[in-house]
Amino acid sequence: MWEPLSASLRARYPSLAGRHVVISGGASGIGAALAMAFAAQQARVTVLDIDDSAASALGERLPDLRYRHCDLTDIDSLRAALRALEREAPIDVLISNAADDRRQAFFEIEPADWDRSQAINLRAHFFAAQAAAHGMRERGRGTIINLGSVAWMRGNPAMSGYTTAKAGIHGLTRTLARELGPHGIRVNSLVPGAVVTDKQQRLWRTPEQDAEFLALQALGFRLLPDDIAAMAMFLAADDSRGCTAQAFVVDAGLTVH
Repeated sequence: MWEPLSASLRARYPSLAGRHVVISGGASGIGAALAMAFAAQQARVTVLDIDDSAASALGERLPDLRYRHCDLTDIDSLRAALRALEREAPIDVLISNAADDRRQAFFEIEPADWDRSQAINLRAHFFAAQAAAHGMRERGRGTIINLGSVAWMRGNPAMSGYTTAKAGIHGLTRTLARELGPHGIRVNSLVPGAVVTDKQQRLWRTPEQDAEFLALQALGFRLLPDDIAAMAMFLAADDSRGCTAQAFVVDAGLTVH
């Protein structure tokens, strides 16, 4: 298995220095890797999450981290949080990363289960973008990155709500890119493959699962959150100024059929 790329080998993006990057679900997993990566670029990083304990632990590693407790399914609270952050420092980059990929058998899904899945995995992305885009529009620039997933392309079983929402991220991203492009705002989706996170380690990862994914991938190593953060930094930086309305897949060549 490959080791994480050394920090000394990471690309530097001068345009990210001093920019305010807001990351939903940023206290753990991919979100925490995003926070650490952008902090290393001297960006001003704010995390939205409901996991106060994980945010506190991340804050010990990133003393300048800003954290705001926010239930993203409560749109009024989400809007209020983003308005407050905008007043503190204009939001330059919004990364909608928060997600809930819980497994649930098809015949067991109830309307409340379905609605909750859409609320966290799709609805929050739209309303976060809407709230953050007000300030971006006034300044004539900004970047929005929506986290998708290859799960919908693979048709993963027992994840109907999640895969439906993640498929919706692609349509949402393309529409927002057209709506907001005239205001200098770029919108892209970042699509991770099978990434090894603490949650995956705790709930599902096994040697058999590792072997399965390695057999399906073109590259013979398990993806780590840092691999996703590397693409996110490029998409947030001015280096990608010509990129919008696109889905950038980071999946080590995972077979989706």
